[in-house]
Amino acid sequence: MEWPTYLDEYEKLIIRMSTPRVMIDNAGCSNATRVMIDSARKHGILLEAVQVLMDLNLSIKKAYISSDGRWFMDVFHVTDLNGNKLTDESVLSYIEQSLETAHYGRSKSFEGLTALELTGTDRVGLLSEVFAVLSNLHCNVVDAKVWTHNGRIASLIYLKDNDSGSPIADSQKLEVIEAMLRNVLKGDNDIRSAKTSVSLAVTHTERRLHQMMFADRDYERTPIIKTSDDSPVVSVQNYLQRDYSVVNIHCKDRTKLLFDVVCTLTDMEYVVFHATVDTSGDRASLEFFIKHMDGTPISSEAEKQRVILCLQAAIERRASQGVRLELCASDRKGLLADVTRTFRENSLNVTRAEISTRMDTALNFFYVTDAIGNPADPKIIESVRQSIGLSNLKVKELPLIYHQKGERDEPTMGTGGAMLLSIGSLVRRNLYNLGLIKSYS
Repeated sequence: MEWPTYLDEYEKLIIRMSTPRVMIDNAGCSNATRVMIDSARKHGILLEAVQVLMDLNLSIKKAYISSDGRWFMDVFHVTDLNGNKLTDESVLSYIEQSLETAHYGRSKSFEGLTALELTGTDRVGLLSEVFAVLSNLHCNVVDAKVWTHNGRIASLIYLKDNDSGSPIADSQKLEVIEAMLRNVLKGDNDIRSAKTSVSLAVTHTERRLHQMMFADRDYERTPIIKTSDDSPVVSVQNYLQRDYSVVNIHCKDRTKLLFDVVCTLTDMEYVVFHATVDTSGDRASLEFFIKHMDGTPISSEAEKQRVILCLQAAIERRASQGVRLELCASDRKGLLADVTRTFRENSLNVTRAEISTRMDTALNFFYVTDAIGNPADPKIIESVRQSIGLSNLKVKELPLIYHQKGERDEPTMGTGGAMLLSIGSLVRRNLYNLGLIKSYS
């Protein structure tokens, strides 16, 4: 590395120390690739690392996080969604390079687009009305993500002018777009809480969706439609001998679970000092030793309950409910408005959507239920497919996460187990899993 001439040796040392060192090991674990990171601890760096792995749709089978407050080592056992180790050198190189540099911004693929943020009360047909307004205003939706939770909806929509293909820079047109979408989001009973705005931030899209729903206080709302019975179990206890608060989470495993949890803890301004993640079958157990940024633990029962509600909401927002439909078709003006109108006319409610456009081809995923959150009638799904085109709209199984039995399965701690585990033994166990010591007993 060539250093600028104005840097002295001390400054060079500081830069070396603050730059994460990344090690990728495919030999030390029989059924996963180990990604190890060590660096000086700074707020948010754990989230950056998890974000890189999440963007590659990797499955995190286990994770061990240990920090003394100034330095940390994070270890992730990862596979692809088929349960295989990572062997593609280009992927391994991308992971290493991304983790060694700050990677907090949104993807460069969104440059040159106008970003809209929407929040409001969810209802059947709302997405259809939103896309109809944008189509009528000659806006081309290039990319979008839509989440719903507890009767609320949050969406980030990236668009450009349909005629010029450029970002929408006309302030008067933007004001018209915002006002019309706000009216749609208000409906008949959401006069105060509906919000629309042009986003100027460069925050990662899915982190921003978490922030929007958190600001909307979706965690305090009562669900309007039926939700999953498999709710995450979250507990918070204080480990007073070490001034930590201990968060335990037990829930169904899925991709991006760790990101959703770490994102929420980070944005609530908690620092993760130690953590373990363990998966078995389709279940996940996560344990975090956290403090406020000023070094104090959670101080009140009310704060504990707020953390529990916020983490449950963060996990549930991305939980896949309903039938997963994949739309793959040549992009055209009004495509999204037409497709979502067909959903609405057949009383299908969109619980989540991922919309993208690549090389004039629309590749979109919709998760749909009936109007009250129950599984959609297969006959209605087939009727909708007939209307849109059987070759264009297909029913897709949810992606599976395969967890093979490892050489050594560690026992999963119960809700109160964290209180019985000293920080010293936690660190020794992490070092064992790093392969740095022979035993942690």
